Amino acid sequence: MRVRARSRRTITTAGSALLALAVLAGCSGSSGPEGPGSGGTGVLNVGMPNGPQANNSNPFLDTSAGASLGYRAMIYEPLAMTNVVRPEQEPKPWLASEWQWSEDFRQVSFTIQDGPTWSDDEEFSAEDVAFTFELLMGNDALNTIGIPYEDVVLDGNTVTVSFGASQFVNQNRILDTYIVPEHIWSEIDVPETHENQEPVGTGPYVLDTFTPQTVTLTRRDTYWQDLPAVEELRYTSYNDNNAQTTALANGDSEWSFVFMPDYENVFINRDPENHKLWFPTGLGIHGLWINNEREPFDDPELRRAMSMVIDRQAIHEQAHAGLYPALENPTGLPLPAGESFLAPEYQGTTQEIDVEGARQVLEDAGYELDGDTLNTPEGEPVSLTLIDPAGWSDYLTALSIISDNLAEIGIEATVETQTVDAWTNAVNAGGFDATLHWTNTGATPYDMYQHIMDGANYKPIGEASPAGNFGRFQSEEADQALRDYAEATNEETRTEALYTLQRILVEEVPMIPTVAGPIGAEYSEKNWVGWPTEEDPYAPPQPTQRGALDVVLHLEPANAAD
Repeated sequence: MRVRARSRRTITTAGSALLALAVLAGCSGSSGPEGPGSGGTGVLNVGMPNGPQANNSNPFLDTSAGASLGYRAMIYEPLAMTNVVRPEQEPKPWLASEWQWSEDFRQVSFTIQDGPTWSDDEEFSAEDVAFTFELLMGNDALNTIGIPYEDVVLDGNTVTVSFGASQFVNQNRILDTYIVPEHIWSEIDVPETHENQEPVGTGPYVLDTFTPQTVTLTRRDTYWQDLPAVEELRYTSYNDNNAQTTALANGDSEWSFVFMPDYENVFINRDPENHKLWFPTGLGIHGLWINNEREPFDDPELRRAMSMVIDRQAIHEQAHAGLYPALENPTGLPLPAGESFLAPEYQGTTQEIDVEGARQVLEDAGYELDGDTLNTPEGEPVSLTLIDPAGWSDYLTALSIISDNLAEIGIEATVETQTVDAWTNAVNAGGFDATLHWTNTGATPYDMYQHIMDGANYKPIGEASPAGNFGRFQSEEADQALRDYAEATNEETRTEALYTLQRILVEEVPMIPTVAGPIGAEYSEKNWVGWPTEEDPYAPPQPTQRGALDVVLHLEPANAAD
């Protein structure tokens, strides 16, 4: 399969604007934007409710400030620009002008663009691309996706990468790879811990200032494409959802992804002409990840009973303000997006709260309800701690609902909060009983199920598994189904593999799906226009997505249309 650039990509400064993923916007105490582009200065204010940030701009680490706020996408560029809200669309050539996959998807050859430069004015070349893939191939801590790299060959302006297995399911992830400069990263002894506080990329922005609350990026004049309209990106990391919501409502923040209850009144109605939001959904979900290695939650019957009492409609309405659709099908597939993938046995099936049914499942498995307390077959009371970051009000409301639901079958569930960093580390290392977390999304449900069940990502408790399988689920059948899907040469094999994965999730419940996962954003059109919408879904609207670069490049000053 070959993909070609239609022509060398250029971006007109009048019609498109900034390459900035601009994830955080002006400080909490700032006075807010003034006039078009914040007083005509070309500033875009971006915000996220992720709390104080450590000075880390390592583009490979999802725990870095660059990832948390989204600004890594303004500095580093991918080989191609993909669109997760319209995965069927052909990716846009970027640092690669074209690419070709082998028939078995075990090899891809990239033709590298001629013209980009690094922000330190060094020349960009195919050698940088080859070096980046070699870096990922030799360092599991940076290869967070778990791609089975085998070989990298450089031939002029062509880079050919080979893999140990079919990468049919990872095509877009490989195209999304951020490319780093060899002349800098080859000198770094421990790249997986490198904080990269002076990042050098091919993107149109450079890091100007960094504080734990605010990060500023400025446009560079030597960018290889036409300059974006946005001259400066200001990323602010607000302490919680309430602070971020207030900043959006009063104009201090112009672009964010934050949960806000009663969004019509607290945001839209504050400036109906300019305040907008778009929350497209794909095939990713949110759910209660359960630590499958902690007793007694290593018992699938207990996990199944827990799933039977979860009030997904209440979570949809009360916790997520109706923005995140409830998951009514037991397979976890969002509908109607996942309708065509449903196994026949689950078509038309709806999961409803069934407390009596759950109690029967537990009784059959040897559990005993003593008053208001559920005891294991060994006579130990069942209890667990539900964790999520402080300030994530939607997740915390959902955890409160789940705690009440579990009490119906005698399980004592306590809600505790952590900092974002502490929570991320706990999730990755299995240091939790249960937590609400999202899954990956993709063109098919494979990405969701792989994120939940893949034994290739299994690590014992205490060892980080940032690529997924946070619940430490182990199933040879699931692993085989995932391999069958990924390595299949025909659609029939993939279909049967998906049906198997659906049945495993329903019967063994490695994770409890709750709501569909929109890739949404709130934004203001007061100063900048050109945002993605349902009518023009050219990119995911969320500022921390890799496609945020494309969003900024489409922006233009609001007064340009006057």
